[in-house]
Amino acid sequence: MSDRVTLGALLDGDPDDVVVHAHGRATTRAELQATVDALATQLRAASLERQAIGVLAPNGPDAIAAWFAVWRAGGAFVPLNPRVPDAERERAIASTGVAAVIEPPAVRVQTDTPPRPVEPGQAIIQFTSGTTGRPKPVPLRHDTVLALLDGVIGSLRAPRSGDAAEPRAPMPNLVPVSLSLWAGIYQVLFAFRLGAPVVLMERFEPAEFARLVREFGIRSSVLPPAAMVMLADDPAVESLEPLRYVRSVSAPLSPIQARRFHERFGVAILNGYGQTELGGEVVGWTAADWKQFGPQKLGAVGRPHAGIDVRVRDDELQVRSQSTPAAGDLGDRLTADGWLRTGDLARIDDDGFVWIDGRVSAMVNRGGLKVFPDEVEEHLRAYPGVADAAVAGVPDERLGEVPWAFLVVAPDAHVDGRALREWCRARMAAYKVPAGVTVVATLPRNEIGKLLRQELVPLAEFDR
Repeated sequence: MSDRVTLGALLDGDPDDVVVHAHGRATTRAELQATVDALATQLRAASLERQAIGVLAPNGPDAIAAWFAVWRAGGAFVPLNPRVPDAERERAIASTGVAAVIEPPAVRVQTDTPPRPVEPGQAIIQFTSGTTGRPKPVPLRHDTVLALLDGVIGSLRAPRSGDAAEPRAPMPNLVPVSLSLWAGIYQVLFAFRLGAPVVLMERFEPAEFARLVREFGIRSSVLPPAAMVMLADDPAVESLEPLRYVRSVSAPLSPIQARRFHERFGVAILNGYGQTELGGEVVGWTAADWKQFGPQKLGAVGRPHAGIDVRVRDDELQVRSQSTPAAGDLGDRLTADGWLRTGDLARIDDDGFVWIDGRVSAMVNRGGLKVFPDEVEEHLRAYPGVADAAVAGVPDERLGEVPWAFLVVAPDAHVDGRALREWCRARMAAYKVPAGVTVVATLPRNEIGKLLRQELVPLAEFDR
């Protein structure tokens, strides 16, 4: 495969340009390239070309250099999360046939895992988020990721009538999530495709995020929903100036939380939607969408990007593009005519906006009647004293399963389950009203804020 169609070409450019800001230090392209050269030399010396190579490093320029070193050696990198237990990382290594692990500045060859050479064109072996089971490896191709990046950039750069201003230099891309997660990797590649530097956070902290926004003049950034909630809840964060737009990534954003964040900081929220299997974002808002529709469509994930088709069949969102599928053998998830079944419940409104109503696997079938947990959760969050809420289906001898509410109650508040259920009956169909209520200290979520709904189900048994 030509270097012109690999992600490795994204590092090309002026050697004196700063490409990474991290831990109070600026790294130039020349400095990053020097680290790439050193790591690639080690890979070649160990005959590790065209192999799956793990990258285990905290957020910083060395992690990014490791990706490019693997690509220079013709391989695919496997992001390994330094924050998960060793056993989980070892499962990731074994399931992908990792031949070596880069822990900058060293390359550690794996001796207990049979290596499996990667197929030509593979760039990354990324794991799914694991919200409905053990994370699964998904191989992503260079050309697929580049095509998806260009589709998003094309949508964001759509010309505006009467805009004759000179284009400004690309703004730094503030990356507040781990580089072992697809959301973090994607944001770095997105910035480099634009010719912009990145600002890396070691881990998300509200006050530090606000400080970096001020220091680098960030007008647009990405945030997981959990981070937006943390910012809205933190009294120490009084302003996010000069931030104008936030793109929500990695997990569904509650409309209630979206409104809270928007009203607190005056920042427009540009939702987006994608999956690891799709290689990145395929549906999203643009600034023009916000100007036209604004808060009236808060909660929608946006409209399809260029080259992306969407449809809903049996309540499930299906996606098709020129590069579908982006990853390997998807079995029965790929229809005969090339549509990927996403596993997400959705609807598309008259303006072409996509609304996600939850996961197909999370939908509760109450005696043949469909209950979408996300819809019920929005009502529960509006109840006085409820700080957060989740709904899951629990087994029922008569109906098969019933919806059950799990609540996080605000400090010094009390929520009466019977009164809450009566309140719900006045606002939704009777079959959607939770059959019971359990108060929990926190809702189980993974590192990027996605709800681990199945972990809640056993807790309902104590209240039955």
